[in-house]
Amino acid sequence: MRRRTPPPPAPLPQRLGVDPVRVRLPVGGAWATVREHLVERLTGAGPGVVEGLFDSGLVVGADGRPVAPDAPYEPGMFVWFHRELPDEVPVPFTVEVVYRDAHIVVADKPHFLATTPRGTHVAETALARLRHELGIPTLTAAHRLDRLTAGLVLFTVRPEERGAYQTLFQDRRVRKEYEAIGPYDPSLRLPRTVRSRIVKERGVQAAREVEGEPNAETYVEQVGHRDGLGRYRLLPATGQTHQLRVHLNALGVPILGDPLYPEVTGPAPAGDFRRPLQLLARRLEFTDPVTGAGHAFVSGRVLQAWSSYDTWAGEG
Repeated sequence: MRRRTPPPPAPLPQRLGVDPVRVRLPVGGAWATVREHLVERLTGAGPGVVEGLFDSGLVVGADGRPVAPDAPYEPGMFVWFHRELPDEVPVPFTVEVVYRDAHIVVADKPHFLATTPRGTHVAETALARLRHELGIPTLTAAHRLDRLTAGLVLFTVRPEERGAYQTLFQDRRVRKEYEAIGPYDPSLRLPRTVRSRIVKERGVQAAREVEGEPNAETYVEQVGHRDGLGRYRLLPATGQTHQLRVHLNALGVPILGDPLYPEVTGPAPAGDFRRPLQLLARRLEFTDPVTGAGHAFVSGRVLQAWSSYDTWAGEG
């Protein structure tokens, strides 16, 4: 099997922890110039944006030099540029570093902050912030937490080692423990292991359970209750999208602050951080595949609904 040649290193530095956009010019097509291709390819950028990048010398080749507006089209050529960052409402919570060595960074992510750049969340992500604050441009995420979920996330420092840490999650060799707050149901018999088949369709916000071979498994245990609320310990054996949220909803105790389950209510208005999803990635345990060290990390965050019920119940 023929191996793909890796692209050359980016000739542009990151901006606020965000990589430059890399484009490889495809084989075929009737474009006369690089500029003509990018104008057609990046129609969503808006009128005049691509032309402005070329006129300002902001589109560069592998040598770091600006690509001329009339540079002829060359199939297979790589070009780089920084796209204008979207306007983002700053998430007013910090990313705490729990552990750092030459190979990994373990961070305690707050609610509302995406793990990695995606869609309209680019600079306001845990990855971009950590790259910028720690001065580690090679930092990458070994896995992801939902934007609304808080807690522990593992990042890798060296690109050549990322696969080894990702494989830990793929092979289920990471012990993950979550905490959630939902309604208390005295008739609900716990602990139990919930197994079901979860499907998440592209373009549909909420996942759903369907008939068929289970692909999602979660151990659910109640560790306390008061004031009509239950505190739940969750041990997922699999990692389907929204798995914990779907399983607790199926048990009749949906997680507080969830905008999708049991009903899709839509996200909170931009800048409204009052009612975070009451789900926390509490513990992360694994044997380091590079150093062989045993790691066990614990989040220092506390779920708001459990620590200050009166404040939570009075908001809205």
